[in-house]
Amino acid sequence: MADDPLEGKNPHNGHFAAGNRFWEARASCGPKPKFAKPDDLWNACVEYFKWVDDNPLIEKKLVSFQGVSTIEALPKMRAMTIGALCTFLDIRHATWNEWRKSRDDLADVIEKVDAVIFAQKFEGAAADMLNGSIIARDLGLADKREHTGAGGGPIQTVTTSMTPQEAAEAYAATLHNHKG
Repeated sequence: MADDPLEGKNPHNGHFAAGNRFWEARASCGPKPKFAKPDDLWNACVEYFKWVDDNPLIEKKLVSFQGVSTIEALPKMRAMTIGALCTFLDIRHATWNEWRKSRDDLADVIEKVDAVIFAQKFEGAAADMLNGSIIARDLGLADKREHTGAGGGPIQTVTTSMTPQEAAEAYAATLHNHKG
């Protein structure tokens, strides 16, 4: 009787007979990896991409036409994020980051997913479908300008507490340092 759950066990105490070491057959401790193969992870990520596309955010707008006002639903692009992807995949963000470092088998998929999410955000912002300022900061594309004085030094300021002679000298020093 191969389907008997007690097969191999002592019927009096329920313990396995000596020599039954089934627990050693397991390759590793803990549960099997959630995504054992790269294709499994990629297919799940594609499901997320499709879900984002199929489930835009809805903005309610008051629209008036010929004196009649109605509230209309306006679909708006939903930005993809790694955080939302992790929620969709039912994993922690820390798990995704750990896979980045430790799962060489998933490296190509993770890189491709990062590229898809980057492109979706960038193109959405470029088309003015997403807030460009928020997306630029998120993607690390924020325009940064450093303001310094001559030669990279501190900015010289002219204040009202300076005498006209001091202000002229400070201004001249700035010009001199800027040329040199």
